[in-house]
Amino acid sequence: MRHIIAVLLENEAGALSRVAGLFSARGYNIESLTVAPTEDPTLSRMTLVTTGSDEIVEQIKKQLNKLIDVVKLFDLTEGEHIEREMMMIKVKARGEDREELKRLVDIFRAKIIDVTDTSYVVELTGASRKLDAFVEAVPEGRIIELVRSGPTGISRGEKGLTL
Repeated sequence: MRHIIAVLLENEAGALSRVAGLFSARGYNIESLTVAPTEDPTLSRMTLVTTGSDEIVEQIKKQLNKLIDVVKLFDLTEGEHIEREMMMIKVKARGEDREELKRLVDIFRAKIIDVTDTSYVVELTGASRKLDAFVEAVPEGRIIELVRSGPTGISRGEKGLTL
């Protein structure tokens, strides 16, 4: 099962390396990882996506909690949460393809953020399924380059990952 784990950790050199090392040493896979400072400059919030049985994910959480840099963690998939992913995709856009691609962008509520004579760069935010569907809808051979952030998330309601 896929899990999104949010981690508050000290914003210090080497903290990310220790988390990645924990996963590597134990043979766990990180599907996606995002890290950025919080409103408190001494803390960073890491959102990582991993897969495994409930027992494996429980072991991952226990190991993460043992790391000195980890202040607090929360498995977002254990409760109601909102998750989003961002993608930028560069597509060939020539002649009549330009209008077709613009319609596709509108259907998915995306934005064209760069235009050249031969290409568009499209920005799309949403659930991973939505981004996958957009990629599938782009005509074959039109994708030049694609970059995705990986999912990030936040719990719903008043409960949150705070001190």
